[in-house]
Amino acid sequence: MSLLQPTRILIVGGGAREHALAWKLAAEPGVNEVVVLPGSAGIAEEPRVRVASVFQTDARAIIDTCRARAVELVVIGPEQPLADGLVDELREAGITVFGPTAAAARIETSKAFCHSVAAAAGVPMARSRTCSSVAEAMRAIEELAGERRGFVVKEDGLAAGKGVIVYEPSDTELAQGHIAGIYERAPLATIVIEERLHGREASVIALTDGRDVLALPAARDHKQLRDGDVGGNTGGMGAYSPLPDLPDEAVAGIVEAFHRPVIVELARRGSPFVGALYAGLMLTESGLVLLEFNARFGDPETQVILPRLATAFGPVLRAAARGELSRAAAAMGLRSTILPTTGAASVGVVLAGERYPAVRSVGEPIEGIGAARDTGALVFHAGTSRDAAGRWRTDGGRILTVVGRGRDLADARAAAERAADEIRWPGMQRRHDIAANVPVPEAVA
Repeated sequence: MSLLQPTRILIVGGGAREHALAWKLAAEPGVNEVVVLPGSAGIAEEPRVRVASVFQTDARAIIDTCRARAVELVVIGPEQPLADGLVDELREAGITVFGPTAAAARIETSKAFCHSVAAAAGVPMARSRTCSSVAEAMRAIEELAGERRGFVVKEDGLAAGKGVIVYEPSDTELAQGHIAGIYERAPLATIVIEERLHGREASVIALTDGRDVLALPAARDHKQLRDGDVGGNTGGMGAYSPLPDLPDEAVAGIVEAFHRPVIVELARRGSPFVGALYAGLMLTESGLVLLEFNARFGDPETQVILPRLATAFGPVLRAAARGELSRAAAAMGLRSTILPTTGAASVGVVLAGERYPAVRSVGEPIEGIGAARDTGALVFHAGTSRDAAGRWRTDGGRILTVVGRGRDLADARAAAERAADEIRWPGMQRRHDIAANVPVPEAVA
């Protein structure tokens, strides 16, 4: 089998993750056009990239766009269209799509389901209790908080990366108020209470066709709003790759221990997973433990992983979507389950609006995007718009991801900081410590 590059690709979404995907795919030999919907003015600046004013939840319009533009591959970025069953509808229409069905995407959309699948697959996760009332949740908290490790409250459905609250053992009254608020808002809600794990987090994303697996290099996301990992939980304020404490060569073993057993279990349940299976892991003193699985590419991890790849991405995504990943790996001459990288490092710094994550920033004038790019950095648009005069303005929570590249993490971080310093608008928030305190390498259990 020879690897075939899809010449016309459609990406669903409009954030920085989708911008990074469009940037990578549109630059590959053989690609004539990448259509991004709904996209953004920032994404549309990339060569060979077009945007279409189509809602990412409008399956009929997406199918019509695919047919009108003779699209050969669809790649879905955000989690909501996956949860809504967009993949199911595209497949029924005979369109090749990289992404899981709604049933398989439950690995992300239901945290209780994720725990059930992981337990059946023998994948280690934090001990947990699934609760359907305030009283049940409080009993679970008393049990876990009594062990002096703290606890975590997770709403069962999608929450855009912000539905997890971590508590100290003494915070039971605070948690009770939070949980009572959930049930006041949604009386039939399901809540997962987990023991709190301690260690360093890491993200490992594997591409799968439902049987076979190829992995991307590991990355580390910083969820907290402010320097030093303090402040509220966000969708991610920056990321870096590679990880000295979880090097690329360790990823193959992680995929065999975490991703593959879950892929086998989902297939056994009649919901084979095709797409990007993202494992959020905790490196604890006793070894790696799964925090959660997501059913798509991470954001901002994608923005720092894709610049490190040393191979064309389009043919791999197409092969996975068509159930041909094993043959594609053989055609590429791969000797491992991890895609080859350049050996360089990437660091991404997210620039957010003044009141993020609570409130979107709309209409603030953005200065310095061109100057940031002139430093050699990549600037991926997440929440921007362009006014009638052609000036960039804020239009979201997370506004931009600025990615620096270098020989190592120190060089990449300096490049990202230098470029991010060029950009400003009133009230802009950012962290200044992404990849600043990189852990000392040690053996991975």
